[in-house]
Amino acid sequence: MNLSPQAESLLRMEHISKRFGATCALDDVDFDLRKGEVHALIGENGAGKSTLVKILSGAVSPDFGSISLEGRSFVPSQPLASRRRGIAMIYQELNLAPDLSVEENVMLGREIHRFGFVKRKTMQRAVEKALEFVHHPEIKSNVPIKKLSVGAKQIVEIARALVGEAKILIMDEPTSSLTQEDTNRLFQIIYKLKNQGVSIIYISHFLEEVLEVADRFTVLRDGKKIHMGQMGNTSVDDLIQMMVGQKFVEMFPKVDHEIGEIVLQMKGLKGKRMAERVDLTLRKGEILGVAGLIGAGRTETLRTVFGLDPIEKGFLVVGGAKTDKGTPWIRIGQGMGLLSEDRQEEGLALSLSVADNLTLSHFAPYKKGGLLRLKKRRTAVQSLLKQVKIKAQDPDQPVYGLSGGNQQKVALARLLHQEADILLLDEPTRGIDVLSKSQIYEWMGRLVQECKAIIFVSSYLPELLGICDKIAVFHRGKLVDFQPVTDWDTQSIMTVATLGRSVHKNRA
Repeated sequence: MNLSPQAESLLRMEHISKRFGATCALDDVDFDLRKGEVHALIGENGAGKSTLVKILSGAVSPDFGSISLEGRSFVPSQPLASRRRGIAMIYQELNLAPDLSVEENVMLGREIHRFGFVKRKTMQRAVEKALEFVHHPEIKSNVPIKKLSVGAKQIVEIARALVGEAKILIMDEPTSSLTQEDTNRLFQIIYKLKNQGVSIIYISHFLEEVLEVADRFTVLRDGKKIHMGQMGNTSVDDLIQMMVGQKFVEMFPKVDHEIGEIVLQMKGLKGKRMAERVDLTLRKGEILGVAGLIGAGRTETLRTVFGLDPIEKGFLVVGGAKTDKGTPWIRIGQGMGLLSEDRQEEGLALSLSVADNLTLSHFAPYKKGGLLRLKKRRTAVQSLLKQVKIKAQDPDQPVYGLSGGNQQKVALARLLHQEADILLLDEPTRGIDVLSKSQIYEWMGRLVQECKAIIFVSSYLPELLGICDKIAVFHRGKLVDFQPVTDWDTQSIMTVATLGRSVHKNRA
């Protein structure tokens, strides 16, 4: 859909500025949105993207600036005011009530009632219709949110935004927890909405997605508007250079490493949440990629290996020692570290400081006589913040005050500090900007060069193909195929993940 410069302007944000203490999140930013367009908002972690759309959604108030909607002044005093004006938001950090059902979450604040009574059947039909629209009718409306995977929760967030029949839909990293198949389905939904006249603000670090789906783009860097332009005349390299202010060298940096002996084996392993037994081997100096659709069993396998879920059948061999029991603390003692896909609920203690989160799993370097040597710890944490390039005011800043991408870096940096030998990484680049992703890939390469071993779960197939040594593909809880990365391409991975049958004659 090509929009002329004279196309109707639906939204204008002018001279928007916002500070959080000493941090300038937005500095005199202008932004406009036309009717029936997808406008991409691009920038590194901490560039100000989420702050700008939170101001529009009524979650944050600007210090300075003005907003006009459909030609009239608009002051979004709270999220409900924005929603009543037709603005719906899908947040990067899932914003659901875990103890409520799918239906209750989708309809929260827009319950259908008559004479003081809630019309349950009408609401149920509305929710089921929305879930069918996003191609996930298998998600039951009466299931509590806490029982869903992160990817399924993301689908519910999208369905909730669609139920409101919004004029403006804000999507903040909507595909961060989605598989390639669900991402393609989301794009089909976006095209339908555009044809219905809905305008979309699309925030994503997947720049190839932005090129495919957006009409125009605005780039923010360090809280300032750097550039606005038509997407059709722009390349990924152009966008990256505008984002980071320098020429980008390589997305998937190659780090030479040698694969050694076996360090982890799963022998007929089945955990409490796993549907099938799994046999899988990880070697020293190896990056083992794990692919599959939402609910395929990838996360459940990692949880069982790390001791978060009990082993029901089979066993593990860790460093030559057989075990069919274990807790996370035991696994940490065996040199294992886990990065959870759900950083908000499991990966971080949001109310604690950056320093606490970085060091919680490994206090040993700072203990003396039963006391913590806080000055020594602070020095070490400051060094780690620079090494991993985490944007934080200081080590004592609460983690909830960081951007989503920087929160993810804190979770990753904890494993560095822990000096784990076996790293279980579940969607480690979720919500991370393109430059930081490249740095994380290089960091992973350096770790296996130092004879560490990594299991790398990802829904983003280019990164699996770009940095892994082998790839295992799951389908409905079953490990279907396991081959060297040279035997895979995007199409073959998707074929196995969706159909559940091997495309190779021999298993590696």
